[in-house]
Amino acid sequence: MNRPEILLIDDEPIVGQRLKGSLEKLGCAVQVFQDPSKALDRIRETRFDIIVTDVMMPDVSGIQILEAAKAVSADTRVIIITGFATSALARECMDKGAFDMIAKPFKPSDLRTLVLRAAKELGFTELQETANA
Repeated sequence: MNRPEILLIDDEPIVGQRLKGSLEKLGCAVQVFQDPSKALDRIRETRFDIIVTDVMMPDVSGIQILEAAKAVSADTRVIIITGFATSALARECMDKGAFDMIAKPFKPSDLRTLVLRAAKELGFTELQETANA
């Protein structure tokens, strides 16, 4: 089965741990980074289908991650996670090519729904939400 490659970036370790397992249940290959600078290096080395990134992180913002991802591959779907959802931030993210945005706190199932939608747009039709995921 062809699996989407996902990069998950959040400076809070618990967020990455919880979401990684949730996305792996869908059948995705998931790499997690707490350090956004190291994640930027990985984006330049490896092509990811979907990137899920927090927007407010030290040193490198989710906006910078979004810009770098789109510079490497226009097809990469970037989902922004934020605890500070404003219409201005949403507009900026969408103008820069974000696939979607999700506000904290959210349920892992909410993120899985977005990832499934992004994966289907990219042609990954074998993934599906399971009732116990």
